[in-house]
Amino acid sequence: MTNCSQLSDHHIKTVEIHNLVSNAIEVIEQFDLRHLPILDGKQFVGLIGSNDLLEADPSEELVSLDRYFLKAYVRTGDHFSLALRLRSKFSIDFVPVINEKNEWEGSISAYNMLDEISRMMGVADNSSLLVLEISRVDYALGEINRLVESNDAIIMQVNTLQDPLSDIFQVVLIINKEDISDIVATFQRHEYNVIYYYGEESYSNELQSNLSHLLNYLNI
Repeated sequence: MTNCSQLSDHHIKTVEIHNLVSNAIEVIEQFDLRHLPILDGKQFVGLIGSNDLLEADPSEELVSLDRYFLKAYVRTGDHFSLALRLRSKFSIDFVPVINEKNEWEGSISAYNMLDEISRMMGVADNSSLLVLEISRVDYALGEINRLVESNDAIIMQVNTLQDPLSDIFQVVLIINKEDISDIVATFQRHEYNVIYYYGEESYSNELQSNLSHLLNYLNI
């Protein structure tokens, strides 16, 4: 399990609640931020949006804008999927991380979340991706798994997406080998609709080699 403390860092600049609005504007412009974390000592108070700052009186303290503070955060022991949910819900570029005392511990950037998703899906490893298009009535994960394993491979991750206007599924497979030419051929032989794949396909390399030989021949 990946918890939020494992992905947090201290790259995001924070400001104190009694700082002036003008000071906060300088920070968001210097670091190109859409939201800024506000602290009261070590306590996390909330996020303030750049638009709210730019519309406020620069001579006022940030505490005067408390009605605009966004209470979006995760705790150090939360699973990182909660940070994903908050990032999407509030459209923020990072998610604050606080401890059980509500003290600031850092933040998780959208880039760190994306890297963790890639790691969990296996796309960061020596793997391949294959997408099948299957009708709902024909979808049988056991059969799909059997065909992959018949080529000495393992499905590391499965995700399904359903077309809201039909009963068609897109089945996304992450497979633990780079050369999936045999797997693609197996699915096609069993009349599966392979709509996308990437990996080190040996037959593609062979076709490219044959094309190069032909071009060399025509140049003679």
